[in-house]
Amino acid sequence: MIFECGPQGADKKVCEYFARQIQSDIKITSLTLDNKPNLIANCGNAAAQLIKQGCDRILIIWDLYPAWREKGQKPCRKEDRLNILNSLKNAEVTSPNVYLICIDPELEEWFLYDLAALSSILSTPSHPVDIRKSPNGGTNPKKALTKIFKENTGRLYNDLIHAESIAKKISKFDKISKKCSSFARFIQKIT
Repeated sequence: MIFECGPQGADKKVCEYFARQIQSDIKITSLTLDNKPNLIANCGNAAAQLIKQGCDRILIIWDLYPAWREKGQKPCRKEDRLNILNSLKNAEVTSPNVYLICIDPELEEWFLYDLAALSSILSTPSHPVDIRKSPNGGTNPKKALTKIFKENTGRLYNDLIHAESIAKKISKFDKISKKCSSFARFIQKIT
């Protein structure tokens, strides 16, 4: 897997965790390229490196709207895809087992489809939380999660701390994949 985050990034932790839950015997090698511009520019060389290491399937995973996006910036999945394919071409990566997974709009979107997992992570023995209505994440699910965390715990959502914990509470992958095409694609390419 190739990610646009750092070595301890939420996308890496969550995707590796989900991959192991989906296919328990999977062996994962991940490369992190720090941010979306680096991923787009360098994913070809990273994929070539993984192929040389013997990886039989490569997933290039990025957020359409990364957290660091500039206000008013409108990303384009088609443009991202073309630039990634160009990076692969320049690195002479021609394997048909290289898959692109654009999380639209960002990783936290996956979490908003499992209200039981969110309720569980926000609850304490003295303060049970029951989220019944799915928040509309729109183009900024991270902001929606931050609001939910603030309202229910008084703390802010931090992907480096909370994303993996939420992922570990999710057990019904089919529920998310029915509502979220990027998650369905992730499952398909893992299996």
